[in-house]
Amino acid sequence: MTDYFAVALTAIVIGLAVGYPILKLCQKLKLRQTILHYVDKHAGKAGTPTLGGFIFIVASIAASAIFLRKDWFVAVMSLIVMLFYALLGFLDDFIKIKFHRNEGLKPWQKLIGQAGGALAVALYTYFCIGGGLNLFGLSIDIGIFIIPFVVFFYVAVTNSVNLLDGLDGLCSGVSLVYLLFFGGMLALMGGSGLSLATVAFAMVGALLAFLVYNGYPAKIFMGDTGSLALGGLIASLAVFSGQELVLPILGLMYVLTALSDIIQVFVYKRTHKRVFKMAPLHHHFEQLGVNENKIVIIYIVVTAVLGLVCIIGQTLAVGVL
Repeated sequence: MTDYFAVALTAIVIGLAVGYPILKLCQKLKLRQTILHYVDKHAGKAGTPTLGGFIFIVASIAASAIFLRKDWFVAVMSLIVMLFYALLGFLDDFIKIKFHRNEGLKPWQKLIGQAGGALAVALYTYFCIGGGLNLFGLSIDIGIFIIPFVVFFYVAVTNSVNLLDGLDGLCSGVSLVYLLFFGGMLALMGGSGLSLATVAFAMVGALLAFLVYNGYPAKIFMGDTGSLALGGLIASLAVFSGQELVLPILGLMYVLTALSDIIQVFVYKRTHKRVFKMAPLHHHFEQLGVNENKIVIIYIVVTAVLGLVCIIGQTLAVGVL
């Protein structure tokens, strides 16, 4: 556990060190976020610098590089996948900034990129890791069907994390807590899970540093560069450890966020009526008058409670208790 504390602390220091220069650079280059016109409660946030995801991307990679020791291959793979999705997000952000609009890549373009990267990971998973899915000691082998499953998993996770990035500190705060507990589960697994846990705790520290700049009121947003990178890393840690089935439990707030958006679009296209005042779900709560900080705290607390449940489940599975 000492190494995990050390890697997180190192990532915090690096994140704080690079955070201010990145913030100032984004301000100088006028890399500003465009706010959707119908999100009226966020009108005052227009012009806030974006691309802040580079803060925790740099910090997590640097800290991981310092502390990774044994069984480092899958851990490095998870970081490479994170960088791929970061690049996809950067292209999206670049288009938004260049043309001063909220829409970057077309949905189909982003989907092709997400699925393409996921397919490469899915093939590697099938041929090098296998088709096993695990949950608290229970295991099922789905064989070659792991390929479409992993593709779907990556697309679902990266989009869900991206959708959660709608309030100051929401996506970064929830993801920090998610990775804290998931990293603990990986550490309990042993084997290659130890190196994956190193990456998870590196990102925990990096996100904690990022929250200094992204917490309410946010000085900088992570942008799609950050949210897609986070989604790619979260998906990779689950896939490379065979723990994909944990995510719908520990990552319940990601799931509810995505479902609320899907339900809203599906129902509105058929009935022209809205199920929620605004989607995703956190914007619905905002429209109901719930304070932004309160929403963030509730999401984080729910994730922490579910994290404890998952840690207990994993502890019982490995026979520690």
